[in-house]
Amino acid sequence: MDRVETADDIARGLDALVLMDRRLETVRAAAGVVPLRRSQAGFHSLASVIVSQQVSRASADAIFGRLCRLADPLTPDAILTANENAMAGAGLSRAKQRALVALASAVREKAVNLDVLGELPAEQAIAALTGMPGVGPWTAQVYLLVAAGHADIFPAGDIALQAAVAHAFGLESRPNAEKLARIAESWSPWRAVAARLFWAYYREMRGWEAAPAA
Repeated sequence: MDRVETADDIARGLDALVLMDRRLETVRAAAGVVPLRRSQAGFHSLASVIVSQQVSRASADAIFGRLCRLADPLTPDAILTANENAMAGAGLSRAKQRALVALASAVREKAVNLDVLGELPAEQAIAALTGMPGVGPWTAQVYLLVAAGHADIFPAGDIALQAAVAHAFGLESRPNAEKLARIAESWSPWRAVAARLFWAYYREMRGWEAAPAA
């Protein structure tokens, strides 16, 4: 299974994508620097992605920062002993609290091994992740892209990616997840680099960062 581990991998993927789809040459020129966006696999990284669900990047950064100060270091045990009201005060919704507690319990009880899971083929890993409470396709895909370095994952449910592709390709409306997934099929086996490219394009288009933190 190919991995995106270095800046050289990003450059190699971008070169391949431009050859696959000439429209991406213009996107690449407009996107500026396309960051690697990698983090270490494990509880901390998946917790960060869960916090990022359905909020802006700025809000996610602020909430996760408060969570890390509340539970320092951010470990399964720290989450399981954290005060619910304090977690709510940090900005975590009840749904996200439940998801974090479920994840912490699963990791502590060894019901899930996030390091091993990241080594599985994408479909198998996504199925395992989405079997946990509060972890949907977007969360699973972003975690595998950022923390496990999967090269051929495209989180088509990401609103920023939908907006970026619509703008870049002059679409009349923002494609939904199903339509964007079909568009992205032609970028295999470098779909994770394509996602990074369009997050960078969105940053230049809108003037702020929307990609999940890494």
